[in-house]
Amino acid sequence: MANPNTKKTIFTGAATAIVTPFSNDKIDYDAFGKLIEEQIKGGIDAIVVAGTTGESATLTDAEHKEIIEYAVNKVAHRIPVIAGTGSNETAYSVELSRFAANAGADALLHVTPYYNKASEKGLIKHFLTVAEATDKPIILYNVPSRTGTNISMNAYRELSKHDKIVAVKEASGDFNKIAEIAAECGDSLDIYSGNDNQIVPVLSLGGKGVISVLSNIMPKETHDICRLYFDGKVKESAALQLKLLDLINLLFVEVNPIPIKTAMEMLGYFSSEMRLPLCEMEDGNKEKLRAVLKKHGLLK
Repeated sequence: MANPNTKKTIFTGAATAIVTPFSNDKIDYDAFGKLIEEQIKGGIDAIVVAGTTGESATLTDAEHKEIIEYAVNKVAHRIPVIAGTGSNETAYSVELSRFAANAGADALLHVTPYYNKASEKGLIKHFLTVAEATDKPIILYNVPSRTGTNISMNAYRELSKHDKIVAVKEASGDFNKIAEIAAECGDSLDIYSGNDNQIVPVLSLGGKGVISVLSNIMPKETHDICRLYFDGKVKESAALQLKLLDLINLLFVEVNPIPIKTAMEMLGYFSSEMRLPLCEMEDGNKEKLRAVLKKHGLLK
Protein backbone atom coordinates (compact mmCIF):
# COMPACT_ATOMS: atom_id res chain seq x y z
CA MET A 1 0.00 0.00 0.00
CA ALA A 2 1.22 3.49 -0.83
CA ASN A 3 2.22 5.83 1.95
CA PRO A 4 0.47 9.16 1.25
CA ASN A 5 3.48 10.96 2.75
CA THR A 6 5.70 9.65 -0.06
CA LYS A 7 3.45 11.07 -2.78
CA LYS A 8 4.26 14.53 -4.10
CA THR A 9 1.77 16.93 -5.65
CA ILE A 10 2.67 17.48 -9.31
CA PHE A 11 1.31 21.02 -9.39
CA THR A 12 -1.07 23.26 -7.49
CA GLY A 13 -3.18 25.72 -9.46
CA ALA A 14 -3.91 25.77 -13.19
CA ALA A 15 -2.38 23.58 -15.89
CA THR A 16 -3.13 24.29 -19.52
CA ALA A 17 -4.34 21.44 -21.69
CA ILE A 18 -2.42 23.02 -24.52
CA VAL A 19 -3.64 22.99 -28.12
CA THR A 20 -1.57 21.67 -31.01
CA PRO A 21 -1.29 24.32 -33.77
CA PHE A 22 -1.34 22.98 -37.34
CA SER A 23 -0.30 24.61 -40.60
CA ASN A 24 -0.90 22.76 -43.86
CA ASP A 25 -1.52 19.58 -41.86
CA LYS A 26 1.86 19.80 -40.10
CA ILE A 27 2.47 20.76 -36.48
CA ASP A 28 3.37 24.45 -36.40
CA TYR A 29 6.23 24.36 -33.90
CA ASP A 30 6.96 28.07 -34.23
CA ALA A 31 3.42 28.88 -33.10
CA PHE A 32 3.54 26.15 -30.45
CA GLY A 33 6.77 27.48 -28.99
CA LYS A 34 5.38 31.02 -28.80
CA LEU A 35 2.25 29.72 -27.09
CA ILE A 36 4.32 27.89 -24.47
CA GLU A 37 6.25 31.09 -23.75
CA GLU A 38 3.01 33.06 -23.40
CA GLN A 39 1.65 30.45 -21.01
CA ILE A 40 4.69 30.65 -18.76
CA LYS A 41 4.72 34.45 -18.92
CA GLY A 42 1.01 34.41 -17.97
CA GLY A 43 1.76 32.52 -14.78
CA ILE A 44 0.40 29.10 -15.67
CA ASP A 45 1.42 26.38 -13.22
CA ALA A 46 1.93 23.42 -15.59
CA ILE A 47 1.40 22.35 -19.19
CA VAL A 48 -0.34 19.20 -20.42
CA VAL A 49 0.84 18.30 -23.91
CA ALA A 50 -0.76 15.80 -26.32
CA GLY A 51 -4.02 15.54 -24.43
CA THR A 52 -7.57 15.73 -25.75
CA THR A 53 -7.27 19.47 -26.39
CA GLY A 54 -3.98 18.80 -28.18
CA GLU A 55 -5.81 16.49 -30.62
CA SER A 56 -3.70 13.51 -29.61
CA ALA A 57 -6.17 11.17 -31.32
CA THR A 58 -5.12 12.47 -34.76
CA LEU A 59 -1.37 12.72 -34.13
CA THR A 60 0.81 10.08 -35.73
CA ASP A 61 3.04 8.05 -33.42
CA ALA A 62 6.04 10.11 -34.54
CA GLU A 63 4.22 13.42 -34.02
CA HIS A 64 2.97 12.37 -30.58
CA LYS A 65 6.50 11.67 -29.42
CA GLU A 66 7.98 14.68 -31.19
CA ILE A 67 5.60 17.19 -29.63
CA ILE A 68 6.19 15.80 -26.13
CA GLU A 69 9.95 16.07 -26.62
CA TYR A 70 9.60 19.59 -28.01
CA ALA A 71 7.46 20.76 -25.08
CA VAL A 72 9.88 19.33 -22.51
CA ASN A 73 12.86 21.01 -24.17
CA LYS A 74 11.03 24.33 -24.65
CA VAL A 75 9.75 24.53 -21.09
CA ALA A 76 13.20 23.56 -19.78
CA HIS A 77 12.09 22.76 -16.21
CA ARG A 78 10.46 26.15 -15.61
CA ILE A 79 7.12 24.48 -14.84
CA PRO A 80 6.02 20.83 -14.90
CA VAL A 81 5.28 19.23 -18.26
CA ILE A 82 2.64 16.50 -18.13
CA ALA A 83 2.57 14.25 -21.18
CA GLY A 84 -0.63 12.67 -22.43
CA THR A 85 0.38 9.05 -22.98
CA GLY A 86 -2.94 7.26 -22.52
CA SER A 87 -4.37 4.93 -25.14
CA ASN A 88 -6.93 2.18 -25.49
CA GLU A 89 -4.08 -0.30 -25.93
CA THR A 90 -2.07 -0.94 -22.78
CA ALA A 91 1.10 -1.92 -24.66
CA TYR A 92 1.04 1.34 -26.64
CA SER A 93 0.39 3.33 -23.46
CA VAL A 94 3.48 1.71 -21.97
CA GLU A 95 5.54 2.54 -25.07
CA LEU A 96 4.45 6.19 -25.08
CA SER A 97 4.97 6.48 -21.33
CA ARG A 98 8.51 5.15 -21.52
CA PHE A 99 9.30 7.55 -24.35
CA ALA A 100 7.88 10.54 -22.45
CA ALA A 101 9.71 9.55 -19.28
CA ASN A 102 13.01 9.28 -21.15
CA ALA A 103 12.31 12.61 -22.86
CA GLY A 104 12.06 14.26 -19.45
CA ALA A 105 8.33 14.73 -18.88
CA ASP A 106 7.56 15.42 -15.23
CA ALA A 107 4.37 13.36 -15.13
CA LEU A 108 2.02 11.34 -17.33
CA LEU A 109 -1.70 11.77 -17.98
CA HIS A 110 -3.53 8.51 -18.62
CA VAL A 111 -7.07 8.58 -19.95
CA THR A 112 -9.36 5.61 -19.42
CA PRO A 113 -9.07 3.25 -22.42
CA TYR A 114 -11.73 4.34 -24.90
CA TYR A 115 -13.93 2.21 -27.14
CA ASN A 116 -12.80 -1.09 -25.54
CA LYS A 117 -14.82 -0.17 -22.41
CA ALA A 118 -12.76 -2.34 -20.09
CA SER A 119 -14.28 -3.97 -17.03
CA GLU A 120 -13.33 -2.64 -13.61
CA LYS A 121 -10.80 -5.45 -13.28
CA GLY A 122 -9.33 -4.72 -16.71
CA LEU A 123 -9.18 -1.00 -15.97
CA ILE A 124 -7.28 -1.57 -12.75
CA LYS A 125 -4.85 -3.93 -14.51
CA HIS A 126 -4.33 -1.39 -17.29
CA PHE A 127 -3.46 1.49 -14.96
CA LEU A 128 -1.25 -0.65 -12.72
CA THR A 129 0.66 -1.87 -15.78
CA VAL A 130 1.38 1.64 -17.03
CA ALA A 131 2.26 2.76 -13.51
CA GLU A 132 4.93 0.07 -13.31
CA ALA A 133 6.38 0.99 -16.72
CA THR A 134 8.21 4.17 -15.62
CA ASP A 135 9.29 6.07 -12.53
CA LYS A 136 7.04 9.03 -13.36
CA PRO A 137 3.92 10.00 -11.39
CA ILE A 138 0.60 9.39 -13.09
CA ILE A 139 -2.57 11.44 -13.27
CA LEU A 140 -5.62 9.33 -14.09
CA TYR A 141 -8.06 11.01 -16.49
CA ASN A 142 -11.73 10.19 -16.07
CA VAL A 143 -13.87 11.61 -18.89
CA PRO A 144 -16.75 9.18 -19.51
CA SER A 145 -18.45 11.50 -22.03
CA ARG A 146 -15.47 10.94 -24.33
CA THR A 147 -14.46 7.38 -23.55
CA GLY A 148 -17.61 5.53 -22.56
CA THR A 149 -15.80 4.34 -19.41
CA ASN A 150 -16.22 5.68 -15.88
CA ILE A 151 -13.69 4.86 -13.15
CA SER A 152 -15.57 3.28 -10.27
CA MET A 153 -15.01 4.26 -6.66
CA ASN A 154 -13.66 0.79 -5.95
CA ALA A 155 -11.12 1.21 -8.75
CA TYR A 156 -10.08 4.59 -7.32
CA ARG A 157 -9.51 2.98 -3.93
CA GLU A 158 -7.32 0.27 -5.41
CA LEU A 159 -5.38 2.54 -7.75
CA SER A 160 -4.69 5.15 -5.07
CA LYS A 161 -2.66 2.52 -3.20
CA HIS A 162 0.03 2.58 -5.91
CA ASP A 163 2.97 4.89 -5.20
CA LYS A 164 3.09 6.31 -8.72
CA ILE A 165 -0.65 6.92 -9.16
CA VAL A 166 -0.86 10.29 -7.46
CA ALA A 167 -3.79 12.24 -8.93
CA VAL A 168 -6.91 12.26 -11.05
CA LYS A 169 -8.30 14.71 -13.57
CA GLU A 170 -12.03 14.32 -12.93
CA ALA A 171 -14.17 15.41 -15.86
CA SER A 172 -17.25 13.34 -15.07
CA GLY A 173 -19.01 16.33 -13.50
CA ASP A 174 -20.15 13.99 -10.70
CA PHE A 175 -19.62 15.92 -7.47
CA ASN A 176 -20.75 13.01 -5.32
CA LYS A 177 -17.93 10.94 -6.80
CA ILE A 178 -15.42 13.77 -6.34
CA ALA A 179 -16.47 14.07 -2.69
CA GLU A 180 -16.10 10.31 -2.25
CA ILE A 181 -12.61 10.35 -3.78
CA ALA A 182 -11.60 13.13 -1.40
CA ALA A 183 -13.15 11.37 1.59
CA GLU A 184 -11.84 7.87 0.89
CA CYS A 185 -8.51 8.44 -0.87
CA GLY A 186 -7.42 11.58 0.94
CA ASP A 187 -3.79 12.53 0.36
CA SER A 188 -3.23 9.37 -1.69
CA LEU A 189 -4.96 10.92 -4.71
CA ASP A 190 -4.86 14.61 -5.60
CA ILE A 191 -7.93 15.85 -7.48
CA TYR A 192 -7.89 18.25 -10.43
CA SER A 193 -11.02 19.62 -12.04
CA GLY A 194 -11.35 18.52 -15.64
CA ASN A 195 -14.03 21.15 -16.28
CA ASP A 196 -13.40 24.89 -16.35
CA ASN A 197 -16.92 25.65 -15.10
CA GLN A 198 -16.33 23.63 -11.91
CA ILE A 199 -12.95 24.85 -10.65
CA VAL A 200 -14.11 26.49 -7.42
CA PRO A 201 -16.51 23.68 -6.40
CA VAL A 202 -13.73 21.11 -6.90
CA LEU A 203 -11.29 23.24 -4.88
CA SER A 204 -13.89 23.42 -2.11
CA LEU A 205 -13.79 19.61 -1.88
CA GLY A 206 -10.02 19.64 -1.47
CA GLY A 207 -8.99 19.78 -5.13
CA LYS A 208 -5.50 20.95 -6.02
CA GLY A 209 -6.43 22.84 -9.19
CA VAL A 210 -7.64 22.47 -12.75
CA ILE A 211 -6.42 21.11 -16.07
CA SER A 212 -7.88 23.82 -18.23
CA VAL A 213 -8.93 24.64 -21.79
CA LEU A 214 -9.77 28.28 -20.97
CA SER A 215 -6.17 28.95 -19.93
CA ASN A 216 -4.99 28.61 -23.53
CA ILE A 217 -6.24 32.19 -23.94
CA MET A 218 -6.51 33.30 -20.29
CA PRO A 219 -3.62 31.71 -18.35
CA LYS A 220 -3.40 34.47 -15.74
CA GLU A 221 -7.11 34.53 -14.98
CA THR A 222 -7.36 30.74 -14.73
CA HIS A 223 -4.32 30.67 -12.46
CA ASP A 224 -5.86 33.49 -10.41
CA ILE A 225 -9.11 31.58 -9.78
CA CYS A 226 -6.98 28.98 -8.00
CA ARG A 227 -4.56 31.41 -6.37
CA LEU A 228 -7.34 33.51 -4.89
CA TYR A 229 -9.02 30.40 -3.49
CA PHE A 230 -5.83 29.11 -1.90
CA ASP A 231 -5.12 32.59 -0.49
CA GLY A 232 -8.43 32.39 1.37
CA LYS A 233 -10.19 34.83 -0.95
CA VAL A 234 -12.99 32.42 -1.79
CA LYS A 235 -15.57 35.08 -2.74
CA GLU A 236 -13.11 36.72 -5.15
CA SER A 237 -12.20 33.34 -6.63
CA ALA A 238 -15.85 32.45 -7.15
CA ALA A 239 -16.59 35.90 -8.60
CA LEU A 240 -13.85 35.46 -11.21
CA GLN A 241 -15.11 31.97 -12.07
CA LEU A 242 -18.64 33.33 -12.54
CA LYS A 243 -17.44 36.35 -14.51
CA LEU A 244 -15.85 34.02 -17.06
CA LEU A 245 -18.68 31.47 -17.12
CA ASP A 246 -20.23 32.70 -20.37
CA LEU A 247 -16.88 32.37 -22.15
CA ILE A 248 -16.20 28.98 -20.58
CA ASN A 249 -19.59 27.70 -21.72
CA LEU A 250 -19.02 28.90 -25.29
CA LEU A 251 -15.65 27.13 -25.34
CA PHE A 252 -17.63 23.92 -25.00
CA VAL A 253 -20.64 24.75 -27.18
CA GLU A 254 -19.09 22.40 -29.75
CA VAL A 255 -16.70 19.55 -29.14
CA ASN A 256 -13.34 20.60 -27.70
CA PRO A 257 -10.97 21.85 -29.16
CA ILE A 258 -13.07 23.37 -31.98
CA PRO A 259 -14.13 26.48 -30.02
CA ILE A 260 -10.79 27.17 -28.31
CA LYS A 261 -8.91 26.90 -31.61
CA THR A 262 -11.49 29.19 -33.23
CA ALA A 263 -11.05 31.70 -30.40
CA MET A 264 -7.28 31.56 -30.75
CA GLU A 265 -7.51 32.31 -34.47
CA MET A 266 -9.83 35.25 -33.73
CA LEU A 267 -7.30 36.54 -31.21
CA GLY A 268 -4.44 36.28 -33.68
CA TYR A 269 -2.53 33.36 -32.19
CA PHE A 270 -2.53 31.10 -35.24
CA SER A 271 -4.83 29.28 -37.66
CA SER A 272 -7.73 27.29 -36.23
CA GLU A 273 -6.77 24.41 -38.53
CA MET A 274 -7.83 21.03 -37.19
CA ARG A 275 -7.69 17.49 -38.48
CA LEU A 276 -10.81 15.65 -39.52
CA PRO A 277 -13.16 14.52 -38.14
CA LEU A 278 -12.95 17.87 -36.32
CA CYS A 279 -13.93 20.75 -38.57
CA GLU A 280 -14.73 24.46 -38.65
CA MET A 281 -17.06 25.89 -36.02
CA GLU A 282 -20.68 26.59 -36.99
CA ASP A 283 -21.19 30.21 -38.08
CA GLY A 284 -23.84 30.95 -35.45
CA ASN A 285 -21.66 29.67 -32.62
CA LYS A 286 -18.68 31.51 -34.06
CA GLU A 287 -20.51 34.82 -33.84
CA LYS A 288 -21.59 34.14 -30.27
CA LEU A 289 -17.98 33.36 -29.39
CA ARG A 290 -16.75 36.53 -31.08
CA ALA A 291 -19.26 38.61 -29.10
CA VAL A 292 -18.21 37.11 -25.75
CA LEU A 293 -14.51 37.59 -26.55
CA LYS A 294 -15.32 41.26 -27.20
CA LYS A 295 -17.32 41.49 -23.98
CA HIS A 296 -14.30 40.32 -22.00
CA GLY A 297 -11.99 42.77 -23.73
CA LEU A 298 -10.00 40.09 -25.51
CA LEU A 299 -11.12 41.19 -28.96
CA LYS A 300 -11.75 44.70 -30.28
